[in-house]
Amino acid sequence: MLQVTRRNLTWLALLSSVVLAACIAAPSSSGDSAGAPVAGTSTIVVQSASSATVELLPPESPPFSTVGWKTDFTRRTVPWQQILSGGPPKDGIPAIDQPEFEEITAAQRWLSERDPVIVFEYEGDARAYPLAILIWHEIVNDIVGGKPVAVTFCPLCNASIVFERAFDGQVLDFGTTGRLRNSDLVMYDRQTESWWQQFTGEGIVGEYAGARLTFLGVQVISFADFAVAYPHGQVLSIPDFRRSYGRNPYTNYDSGRPFLFDGELDPRLPPTERVLGLDLQGEVKAYPFTKLATAGALHDKVGGEPVVILHKAGTASALDTADISAGRDVGSAAAFSRQLGDRLLTFQALEDGTFRDEATGSTWTILGQATAGELAGQQLERLVAFDHFWFAWYAFYPDTAIYE
Repeated sequence: MLQVTRRNLTWLALLSSVVLAACIAAPSSSGDSAGAPVAGTSTIVVQSASSATVELLPPESPPFSTVGWKTDFTRRTVPWQQILSGGPPKDGIPAIDQPEFEEITAAQRWLSERDPVIVFEYEGDARAYPLAILIWHEIVNDIVGGKPVAVTFCPLCNASIVFERAFDGQVLDFGTTGRLRNSDLVMYDRQTESWWQQFTGEGIVGEYAGARLTFLGVQVISFADFAVAYPHGQVLSIPDFRRSYGRNPYTNYDSGRPFLFDGELDPRLPPTERVLGLDLQGEVKAYPFTKLATAGALHDKVGGEPVVILHKAGTASALDTADISAGRDVGSAAAFSRQLGDRLLTFQALEDGTFRDEATGSTWTILGQATAGELAGQQLERLVAFDHFWFAWYAFYPDTAIYE
């Protein structure tokens, strides 16, 4: 039973306002059929994205209405009790399906230098997706450099993740289910209406239960850093929805406790401490932003691979103050392989926010680009690593180590 306290009343009021804002001008849900009857025994499913196999749970009727869904609810990999209602209905938080972009000079009229943006680049096509927009939509279905991608952001877990949409011989389009697991966004694809866990890219309910989407390398940096690195890059423009773009509906969330989360909290770090999570060759490790901000550059070996974790100040938190651009400086972080050709590089953080490798004295950016020196023009191999809240990283990767 929920204990009625001032804190809980505050969160309930917050949830009500977010749900109301999310549902304004929301598109209608697709499909009107109820879920199929559930019966039978557990089966084994072969993942479409890999050769791994996953055991499905025995069919069991879901403890919620399936009206309006075409999902095959007989197939799932997680217990129903782990999937909670987030408040909004299916597509109540509308994905952006026809994104429009603008040049940096146009985006400067409404974005500050400190505004956090998700950066994805492919085949020379560099795009920035401001969290000032994603915090209200959570998913952008886009095509970058000819590659269909889903750019996603879960505010409750501070999880910015990009997936490849080409899957199993088709291109998937994603929307929001209105449900959460471990406080994390549960997406669905409109082709099969399978449900997907944003944090892990795993199909958890439906035809693709047990499958896994492909992660793509991405970073969250300041708008100013994007403008410098990609002067001809494109910025997601404000869509035609009635939203308070640039405002944070989760004020002070990243200095409190997780919301709609009933899992175990690991006391090694505060629940909403930001960590850069890395999973290489089965070894999982988290790098707290508090340590990264002090060191600037950390060298480590994960899964047998020498890595460097870089941190640069100057990026605002999207989940602090009501005005995103005024959020406290949490900086940005990224993970790269230290191996460049036949060289194993060692880095030092400089006061101006750049980095220098000891072998050649070349200058590097937070994006792993060498801009001056012997290695100018070179690019470090970006590792798939994500900026998450600690409670969420631990919930999905309980065997994680913390960098010491």
